[in-house]
Amino acid sequence: MKIYRYPEKKTWTNLVQRPVFERKEISGLIAEIFESVEKYGDQALIQFNKKFDKAVTPQIRVSETELANAENEISEELKKAIQQAKENISKFHASQIVETQKIETVKGVICWRENRAIEKVGIYIPGGTAPLFSTVLMLAVPANLAGCKEIILCTPPDSKGNINPAILYAAKLCGITKIFKTGGAQAVAAMALGTESISKVYKIFGPGNQFVVAAKEYAQRYGVAIDMPAGPSEVLVIADNKAVPGFCAADLLSQAEHGSDSQVVFITTDYKIFTETVEAVEKQIKKLPRNEMAGQALDHSLFILVNSIDEALEFSNLYAPEHLILALEDFNQYVPMIENAGSVFLGNYSCESAGDYASGTNHTLPTNAYAKNYSGVSLDSFVKKITFQHLSKEGLKKIGKTIEIMAEAEGLIAHKNAVSIRLK
Repeated sequence: MKIYRYPEKKTWTNLVQRPVFERKEISGLIAEIFESVEKYGDQALIQFNKKFDKAVTPQIRVSETELANAENEISEELKKAIQQAKENISKFHASQIVETQKIETVKGVICWRENRAIEKVGIYIPGGTAPLFSTVLMLAVPANLAGCKEIILCTPPDSKGNINPAILYAAKLCGITKIFKTGGAQAVAAMALGTESISKVYKIFGPGNQFVVAAKEYAQRYGVAIDMPAGPSEVLVIADNKAVPGFCAADLLSQAEHGSDSQVVFITTDYKIFTETVEAVEKQIKKLPRNEMAGQALDHSLFILVNSIDEALEFSNLYAPEHLILALEDFNQYVPMIENAGSVFLGNYSCESAGDYASGTNHTLPTNAYAKNYSGVSLDSFVKKITFQHLSKEGLKKIGKTIEIMAEAEGLIAHKNAVSIRLK
Protein backbone atom coordinates (compact mmCIF):
# COMPACT_ATOMS: atom_id res chain seq x y z
CA MET A 1 0.00 0.00 0.00
CA LYS A 2 1.20 3.48 -0.84
CA ILE A 3 0.85 5.62 2.29
CA TYR A 4 0.86 9.44 2.19
CA ARG A 5 0.65 11.74 5.18
CA TYR A 6 -0.62 15.24 4.43
CA PRO A 7 0.53 15.36 0.79
CA GLU A 8 0.93 18.84 -0.71
CA LYS A 9 -1.70 19.83 -3.27
CA LYS A 10 0.90 20.23 -5.98
CA THR A 11 1.47 16.44 -5.77
CA TRP A 12 -2.22 15.53 -6.13
CA THR A 13 -2.18 15.47 -9.93
CA ASN A 14 0.32 12.62 -9.81
CA LEU A 15 -1.50 10.81 -7.02
CA VAL A 16 -4.81 10.63 -8.91
CA GLN A 17 -3.24 8.92 -11.94
CA ARG A 18 -4.49 5.38 -12.49
CA PRO A 19 -2.14 2.48 -13.24
CA VAL A 20 -1.17 2.66 -16.92
CA PHE A 21 -1.24 -0.39 -19.18
CA GLU A 22 0.47 -0.81 -22.50
CA ARG A 23 -2.21 -0.14 -25.13
CA LYS A 24 -0.19 -0.34 -28.35
CA GLU A 25 0.05 -4.13 -28.32
CA ILE A 26 -3.62 -4.46 -27.32
CA SER A 27 -4.77 -2.22 -30.19
CA GLY A 28 -3.12 -4.45 -32.77
CA LEU A 29 -4.69 -7.57 -31.29
CA ILE A 30 -8.16 -5.94 -31.20
CA ALA A 31 -7.90 -4.99 -34.89
CA GLU A 32 -6.96 -8.60 -35.77
CA ILE A 33 -9.89 -9.99 -33.78
CA PHE A 34 -12.38 -7.64 -35.47
CA GLU A 35 -10.98 -8.55 -38.88
CA SER A 36 -11.29 -12.26 -38.14
CA VAL A 37 -14.87 -11.97 -36.85
CA GLU A 38 -15.86 -9.86 -39.85
CA LYS A 39 -14.38 -12.45 -42.23
CA TYR A 40 -15.27 -15.77 -40.57
CA GLY A 41 -18.27 -14.95 -38.34
CA ASP A 42 -19.41 -17.70 -35.98
CA GLN A 43 -16.46 -19.89 -36.89
CA ALA A 44 -14.06 -17.23 -35.64
CA LEU A 45 -15.91 -17.11 -32.32
CA ILE A 46 -15.73 -20.91 -31.98
CA GLN A 47 -11.97 -20.80 -32.59
CA PHE A 48 -11.46 -17.94 -30.15
CA ASN A 49 -13.37 -19.90 -27.49
CA LYS A 50 -10.90 -22.73 -27.95
CA LYS A 51 -7.89 -20.41 -27.98
CA PHE A 52 -8.73 -18.08 -25.06
CA ASP A 53 -11.13 -20.10 -22.88
CA LYS A 54 -10.03 -23.67 -23.73
CA ALA A 55 -13.68 -24.33 -24.53
CA VAL A 56 -15.17 -26.52 -27.27
CA THR A 57 -18.44 -24.91 -28.43
CA PRO A 58 -19.85 -26.42 -31.65
CA GLN A 59 -22.88 -24.14 -31.18
CA ILE A 60 -22.40 -20.66 -29.78
CA ARG A 61 -26.05 -19.98 -28.99
CA VAL A 62 -27.32 -21.19 -25.62
CA SER A 63 -30.09 -23.72 -26.23
CA GLU A 64 -33.57 -23.77 -24.69
CA THR A 65 -32.56 -26.91 -22.81
CA GLU A 66 -29.54 -25.19 -21.26
CA LEU A 67 -31.73 -22.25 -20.22
CA ALA A 68 -34.31 -24.57 -18.66
CA ASN A 69 -31.68 -26.65 -16.84
CA ALA A 70 -30.01 -23.60 -15.32
CA GLU A 71 -32.95 -23.07 -12.98
CA ASN A 72 -32.32 -26.48 -11.40
CA GLU A 73 -28.60 -25.90 -11.00
CA ILE A 74 -28.76 -23.03 -8.51
CA SER A 75 -30.17 -22.99 -4.98
CA GLU A 76 -33.60 -21.66 -4.04
CA GLU A 77 -31.81 -19.21 -1.75
CA LEU A 78 -29.88 -17.71 -4.65
CA LYS A 79 -33.01 -17.59 -6.83
CA LYS A 80 -34.85 -15.61 -4.15
CA ALA A 81 -31.88 -13.24 -3.78
CA ILE A 82 -31.77 -12.61 -7.54
CA GLN A 83 -35.54 -12.05 -7.59
CA GLN A 84 -35.40 -9.49 -4.76
CA ALA A 85 -32.49 -7.67 -6.41
CA LYS A 86 -34.42 -7.56 -9.70
CA GLU A 87 -37.45 -6.14 -7.92
CA ASN A 88 -35.44 -3.32 -6.32
CA ILE A 89 -33.56 -2.52 -9.52
CA SER A 90 -36.88 -2.43 -11.40
CA LYS A 91 -38.44 -0.04 -8.87
CA PHE A 92 -35.52 2.39 -9.03
CA HIS A 93 -35.23 2.41 -12.81
CA ALA A 94 -38.99 2.58 -13.39
CA SER A 95 -38.97 5.84 -11.42
CA GLN A 96 -36.82 7.31 -14.20
CA ILE A 97 -39.63 7.09 -16.77
CA VAL A 98 -40.72 10.66 -17.52
CA GLU A 99 -43.94 12.00 -18.97
CA THR A 100 -43.86 13.99 -22.20
CA GLN A 101 -44.18 17.70 -21.53
CA LYS A 102 -45.27 20.06 -24.32
CA ILE A 103 -43.98 23.64 -24.10
CA GLU A 104 -45.44 26.59 -25.98
CA THR A 105 -42.36 28.78 -26.48
CA VAL A 106 -44.48 31.54 -28.09
CA LYS A 107 -48.14 31.56 -29.08
CA GLY A 108 -48.60 28.93 -31.81
CA VAL A 109 -45.14 27.30 -31.43
CA ILE A 110 -45.28 24.05 -29.48
CA CYS A 111 -42.14 21.99 -28.77
CA TRP A 112 -41.69 18.70 -26.95
CA ARG A 113 -39.43 15.69 -26.61
CA GLU A 114 -40.26 12.00 -26.71
CA ASN A 115 -38.22 8.92 -25.80
CA ARG A 116 -37.67 6.08 -28.24
CA ALA A 117 -35.95 2.88 -27.19
CA ILE A 118 -32.72 1.89 -28.91
CA GLU A 119 -34.04 -1.03 -30.96
CA LYS A 120 -31.08 -3.42 -30.74
CA VAL A 121 -28.71 -3.53 -27.78
CA GLY A 122 -25.91 -5.89 -26.82
CA ILE A 123 -25.01 -6.81 -23.25
CA TYR A 124 -21.58 -8.13 -22.32
CA ILE A 125 -21.32 -10.12 -19.09
CA PRO A 126 -17.88 -11.13 -17.78
CA GLY A 127 -17.46 -14.79 -16.83
CA GLY A 128 -14.25 -16.44 -15.72
CA THR A 129 -13.22 -16.07 -12.08
CA ALA A 130 -16.18 -13.79 -11.30
CA PRO A 131 -19.32 -14.55 -13.36
CA LEU A 132 -21.23 -11.30 -12.92
CA PHE A 133 -24.86 -12.44 -13.03
CA SER A 134 -25.72 -9.26 -11.11
CA THR A 135 -24.72 -7.25 -14.18
CA VAL A 136 -27.37 -9.12 -16.19
CA LEU A 137 -29.99 -7.50 -13.92
CA MET A 138 -28.33 -4.09 -14.04
CA LEU A 139 -28.47 -4.00 -17.85
CA ALA A 140 -31.43 -6.18 -18.85
CA VAL A 141 -33.91 -4.58 -16.43
CA PRO A 142 -33.56 -0.99 -17.76
CA ALA A 143 -33.32 -2.29 -21.35
CA ASN A 144 -36.70 -3.99 -20.93
CA LEU A 145 -38.23 -0.99 -19.16
CA ALA A 146 -37.04 1.25 -21.98
CA GLY A 147 -38.68 -1.04 -24.54
CA CYS A 148 -35.64 -2.27 -26.49
CA LYS A 149 -36.94 -4.69 -29.13
CA GLU A 150 -33.88 -6.94 -29.32
CA ILE A 151 -31.50 -7.65 -26.42
CA ILE A 152 -28.49 -9.86 -27.11
CA LEU A 153 -26.28 -11.22 -24.33
CA CYS A 154 -22.72 -12.46 -24.80
CA THR A 155 -20.67 -14.12 -22.06
CA PRO A 156 -17.61 -16.42 -22.13
CA PRO A 157 -18.05 -20.19 -21.62
CA ASP A 158 -16.08 -22.23 -19.10
CA SER A 159 -13.60 -24.90 -20.20
CA LYS A 160 -16.49 -27.37 -20.62
CA GLY A 161 -18.32 -25.01 -22.96
CA ASN A 162 -20.98 -24.09 -20.42
CA ILE A 163 -22.32 -20.76 -19.14
CA ASN A 164 -22.61 -20.15 -15.40
CA PRO A 165 -26.20 -21.17 -14.48
CA ALA A 166 -26.76 -18.02 -12.38
CA ILE A 167 -26.10 -15.89 -15.46
CA LEU A 168 -28.60 -17.97 -17.46
CA TYR A 169 -31.20 -17.85 -14.67
CA ALA A 170 -30.91 -14.05 -14.33
CA ALA A 171 -31.15 -13.65 -18.10
CA LYS A 172 -34.24 -15.84 -18.34
CA LEU A 173 -35.82 -13.97 -15.41
CA CYS A 174 -35.33 -10.75 -17.39
CA GLY A 175 -36.77 -12.26 -20.58
CA ILE A 176 -33.47 -12.57 -22.47
CA THR A 177 -33.27 -15.69 -24.63
CA LYS A 178 -30.65 -14.67 -27.22
CA ILE A 179 -27.57 -15.69 -25.26
CA PHE A 180 -24.25 -16.53 -26.90
CA LYS A 181 -21.13 -18.32 -25.73
CA THR A 182 -18.45 -15.83 -26.60
CA GLY A 183 -16.35 -13.54 -24.46
CA GLY A 184 -13.64 -10.91 -24.54
CA ALA A 185 -12.94 -8.63 -27.49
CA GLN A 186 -14.40 -11.18 -29.93
CA ALA A 187 -17.84 -10.91 -28.29
CA VAL A 188 -17.76 -7.13 -28.67
CA ALA A 189 -16.68 -7.54 -32.30
CA ALA A 190 -19.56 -9.96 -32.96
CA MET A 191 -22.12 -7.52 -31.56
CA ALA A 192 -20.60 -4.60 -33.45
CA LEU A 193 -20.30 -6.39 -36.80
CA GLY A 194 -22.90 -9.17 -36.67
CA THR A 195 -22.36 -12.85 -37.55
CA GLU A 196 -24.59 -15.64 -38.88
CA SER A 197 -26.05 -16.11 -35.38
CA ILE A 198 -25.51 -12.75 -33.68
CA SER A 199 -27.34 -9.67 -34.93
CA LYS A 200 -25.43 -6.40 -35.27
CA VAL A 201 -26.56 -4.10 -32.45
CA TYR A 202 -26.76 -0.32 -32.17
CA LYS A 203 -25.26 0.03 -28.68
CA ILE A 204 -23.06 -2.20 -26.51
CA PHE A 205 -23.19 -2.29 -22.71
CA GLY A 206 -21.23 -4.01 -19.98
CA PRO A 207 -17.96 -4.08 -18.05
CA GLY A 208 -14.86 -6.12 -18.80
CA ASN A 209 -11.09 -6.30 -18.69
CA GLN A 210 -8.74 -4.07 -20.65
CA PHE A 211 -9.32 -6.12 -23.83
CA VAL A 212 -13.10 -5.69 -23.61
CA VAL A 213 -12.69 -1.96 -22.90
CA ALA A 214 -10.36 -1.55 -25.88
CA ALA A 215 -12.77 -3.53 -28.10
CA LYS A 216 -15.71 -1.33 -27.10
CA GLU A 217 -13.70 1.76 -28.02
CA TYR A 218 -12.74 0.13 -31.35
CA ALA A 219 -16.39 -0.80 -32.04
CA GLN A 220 -17.28 2.88 -32.28
CA ARG A 221 -15.42 2.96 -35.62
CA TYR A 222 -18.27 0.86 -36.99
CA GLY A 223 -20.98 3.29 -35.93
CA VAL A 224 -21.86 1.38 -32.76
CA ALA A 225 -22.39 3.33 -29.55
CA ILE A 226 -21.15 2.16 -26.14
CA ASP A 227 -22.41 2.82 -22.63
CA MET A 228 -19.18 4.51 -21.52
CA PRO A 229 -15.41 4.20 -21.72
CA ALA A 230 -14.56 2.36 -18.52
CA GLY A 231 -11.65 0.57 -16.96
CA PRO A 232 -10.84 -1.45 -13.84
CA SER A 233 -13.04 -1.11 -10.76
CA GLU A 234 -12.23 1.44 -8.05
CA VAL A 235 -13.48 2.87 -4.75
CA LEU A 236 -12.56 5.91 -2.69
CA VAL A 237 -13.45 5.96 1.02
CA ILE A 238 -13.48 9.17 3.10
CA ALA A 239 -13.59 8.57 6.86
CA ASP A 240 -13.84 10.75 9.96
CA ASN A 241 -13.16 9.86 13.61
CA LYS A 242 -16.54 8.09 13.89
CA ALA A 243 -15.83 5.68 11.04
CA VAL A 244 -15.46 1.94 11.72
CA PRO A 245 -12.00 0.77 10.53
CA GLY A 246 -13.21 -2.80 9.96
CA PHE A 247 -16.05 -1.56 7.73
CA CYS A 248 -13.69 0.69 5.76
CA ALA A 249 -11.20 -2.14 5.25
CA ALA A 250 -13.96 -4.47 4.05
CA ASP A 251 -15.16 -1.90 1.51
CA LEU A 252 -11.64 -1.34 0.20
CA LEU A 253 -11.04 -5.06 -0.20
CA SER A 254 -14.41 -5.59 -1.88
CA GLN A 255 -13.10 -3.60 -4.82
CA ALA A 256 -9.50 -4.81 -4.63
CA GLU A 257 -10.67 -8.41 -5.14
CA HIS A 258 -12.13 -7.53 -8.56
CA GLY A 259 -8.69 -7.80 -10.10
CA SER A 260 -5.03 -6.90 -9.89
CA ASP A 261 -5.69 -3.78 -11.96
CA SER A 262 -8.34 -2.43 -9.54
CA GLN A 263 -7.49 0.56 -7.35
CA VAL A 264 -8.69 1.60 -3.90
CA VAL A 265 -8.15 4.89 -2.10
CA PHE A 266 -8.63 5.56 1.62
CA ILE A 267 -8.62 9.12 2.98
CA THR A 268 -9.12 10.19 6.57
CA THR A 269 -8.46 13.10 8.92
CA ASP A 270 -7.96 10.87 11.96
CA TYR A 271 -4.59 9.18 12.59
CA LYS A 272 -6.11 6.45 14.82
CA ILE A 273 -8.71 5.52 12.17
CA PHE A 274 -5.94 5.63 9.57
CA THR A 275 -3.65 3.14 11.33
CA GLU A 276 -6.50 0.86 12.44
CA THR A 277 -7.89 0.69 8.90
CA VAL A 278 -4.49 -0.25 7.49
CA GLU A 279 -4.21 -2.96 10.16
CA ALA A 280 -7.75 -4.19 9.41
CA VAL A 281 -6.93 -4.46 5.70
CA GLU A 282 -3.83 -6.53 6.44
CA LYS A 283 -5.84 -8.79 8.75
CA GLN A 284 -8.91 -9.26 6.52
CA ILE A 285 -7.03 -9.88 3.29
CA LYS A 286 -5.49 -13.07 4.67
CA LYS A 287 -8.95 -14.66 4.90
CA LEU A 288 -10.00 -13.87 1.31
CA PRO A 289 -9.98 -16.60 -1.36
CA ARG A 290 -8.90 -13.97 -3.90
CA ASN A 291 -6.24 -12.50 -1.60
CA GLU A 292 -3.44 -12.69 -4.16
CA MET A 293 -5.45 -10.63 -6.65
CA ALA A 294 -6.51 -8.19 -3.95
CA GLY A 295 -2.92 -7.87 -2.75
CA GLN A 296 -1.73 -6.94 -6.25
CA ALA A 297 -4.45 -4.26 -6.40
CA LEU A 298 -3.27 -2.87 -3.05
CA ASP A 299 0.24 -2.47 -4.46
CA HIS A 300 -0.93 0.56 -6.44
CA SER A 301 -3.60 1.76 -4.02
CA LEU A 302 -3.46 4.87 -1.84
CA PHE A 303 -3.91 5.48 1.89
CA ILE A 304 -3.88 9.21 2.58
CA LEU A 305 -4.01 11.29 5.76
CA VAL A 306 -5.36 14.84 5.27
CA ASN A 307 -6.15 17.87 7.43
CA SER A 308 -9.90 18.18 6.80
CA ILE A 309 -12.93 16.51 5.20
CA ASP A 310 -13.16 19.51 2.84
CA GLU A 311 -9.64 18.70 1.64
CA ALA A 312 -10.55 15.01 1.27
CA LEU A 313 -13.54 15.89 -0.92
CA GLU A 314 -11.41 18.23 -3.01
CA PHE A 315 -9.02 15.32 -3.66
CA SER A 316 -11.98 13.02 -4.41
CA ASN A 317 -13.42 15.42 -6.99
CA LEU A 318 -10.03 15.50 -8.71
CA TYR A 319 -9.80 11.69 -8.64
CA ALA A 320 -13.48 11.24 -9.74
CA PRO A 321 -14.02 7.74 -8.33
CA GLU A 322 -16.35 5.09 -9.68
CA HIS A 323 -17.58 4.46 -6.12
CA LEU A 324 -17.37 7.05 -3.33
CA ILE A 325 -18.08 6.11 0.28
CA LEU A 326 -18.55 8.85 2.89
CA ALA A 327 -17.96 7.05 6.19
CA LEU A 328 -18.84 10.26 8.00
CA GLU A 329 -21.11 11.06 10.93
CA ASP A 330 -22.56 14.20 9.30
CA PHE A 331 -22.48 13.08 5.66
CA ASN A 332 -25.44 15.28 4.62
CA GLN A 333 -23.32 18.36 5.22
CA TYR A 334 -20.85 17.22 2.57
CA VAL A 335 -23.19 15.87 -0.14
CA PRO A 336 -23.42 19.28 -1.93
CA MET A 337 -19.62 19.31 -2.25
CA ILE A 338 -19.52 16.12 -4.35
CA GLU A 339 -18.90 17.06 -8.00
CA ASN A 340 -17.43 13.94 -9.60
CA ALA A 341 -18.42 10.38 -8.66
CA GLY A 342 -20.16 7.43 -10.29
CA SER A 343 -22.21 6.34 -7.27
CA VAL A 344 -22.10 7.56 -3.66
CA PHE A 345 -22.64 5.60 -0.44
CA LEU A 346 -23.48 7.56 2.70
CA GLY A 347 -22.75 6.59 6.31
CA ASN A 348 -21.17 3.62 8.05
CA TYR A 349 -23.79 1.09 6.97
CA SER A 350 -23.98 1.98 3.25
CA CYS A 351 -21.52 -0.60 1.96
CA GLU A 352 -20.59 -0.43 -1.71
CA SER A 353 -21.76 -4.03 -2.12
CA ALA A 354 -25.35 -2.84 -1.64
CA GLY A 355 -25.16 -0.87 -4.88
CA ASP A 356 -23.39 -3.74 -6.60
CA TYR A 357 -26.27 -6.10 -5.94
CA ALA A 358 -29.58 -5.15 -4.46
CA SER A 359 -30.24 -1.57 -3.29
CA GLY A 360 -31.67 -0.70 -6.71
CA THR A 361 -29.11 1.70 -8.18
CA ASN A 362 -27.06 0.64 -11.19
CA HIS A 363 -23.54 -0.70 -10.74
CA THR A 364 -22.41 -0.09 -14.33
CA LEU A 365 -20.45 3.09 -13.65
CA PRO A 366 -17.73 5.30 -15.16
CA THR A 367 -14.20 4.51 -13.97
CA ASN A 368 -10.73 5.88 -14.71
CA ALA A 369 -11.85 9.50 -13.93
CA TYR A 370 -14.65 9.37 -16.53
CA ALA A 371 -17.06 10.29 -13.72
CA LYS A 372 -16.02 13.87 -14.56
CA ASN A 373 -18.06 13.72 -17.75
CA TYR A 374 -20.09 10.47 -17.81
CA SER A 375 -23.01 9.15 -15.77
CA GLY A 376 -23.60 5.56 -14.76
CA VAL A 377 -26.04 3.41 -16.73
CA SER A 378 -29.70 4.38 -16.26
CA LEU A 379 -32.97 4.09 -18.16
CA ASP A 380 -31.79 7.02 -20.29
CA SER A 381 -28.85 4.92 -21.51
CA PHE A 382 -31.28 2.73 -23.46
CA VAL A 383 -33.30 5.47 -25.14
CA LYS A 384 -32.89 8.20 -27.72
CA LYS A 385 -34.64 11.50 -27.20
CA ILE A 386 -36.35 12.96 -30.27
CA THR A 387 -37.56 16.56 -30.35
CA PHE A 388 -40.82 17.60 -32.06
CA GLN A 389 -42.31 20.97 -32.94
CA HIS A 390 -45.57 22.18 -34.41
CA LEU A 391 -45.97 25.74 -35.74
CA SER A 392 -49.36 27.13 -36.55
CA LYS A 393 -49.76 29.96 -39.09
CA GLU A 394 -49.86 32.37 -36.15
CA GLY A 395 -46.77 30.75 -34.63
CA LEU A 396 -44.71 31.21 -37.79
CA LYS A 397 -45.77 34.86 -37.96
CA LYS A 398 -44.54 35.33 -34.39
CA ILE A 399 -40.98 34.06 -35.03
CA GLY A 400 -40.71 34.29 -38.86
CA LYS A 401 -38.94 37.66 -38.96
CA THR A 402 -36.41 36.47 -36.36
CA ILE A 403 -35.59 33.40 -38.47
CA GLU A 404 -35.27 35.48 -41.68
CA ILE A 405 -32.88 37.97 -40.08
CA MET A 406 -30.69 35.27 -38.55
CA ALA A 407 -30.59 33.13 -41.72
CA GLU A 408 -29.65 36.12 -43.89
CA ALA A 409 -26.91 37.12 -41.44
CA GLU A 410 -25.42 33.64 -41.78
CA GLY A 411 -25.64 33.82 -45.57
CA LEU A 412 -28.13 30.94 -45.78
CA ILE A 413 -30.74 32.45 -48.08
CA ALA A 414 -32.54 29.16 -48.79
CA HIS A 415 -33.19 28.94 -45.05
CA LYS A 416 -34.65 32.43 -45.16
CA ASN A 417 -36.78 31.62 -48.22
CA ALA A 418 -38.31 28.58 -46.48
CA VAL A 419 -39.84 31.08 -44.04
CA SER A 420 -40.51 33.91 -46.48
CA ILE A 421 -42.48 31.73 -48.92
CA ARG A 422 -44.83 30.78 -46.11
CA LEU A 423 -45.21 34.31 -44.74
CA LYS A 424 -46.10 35.58 -48.23
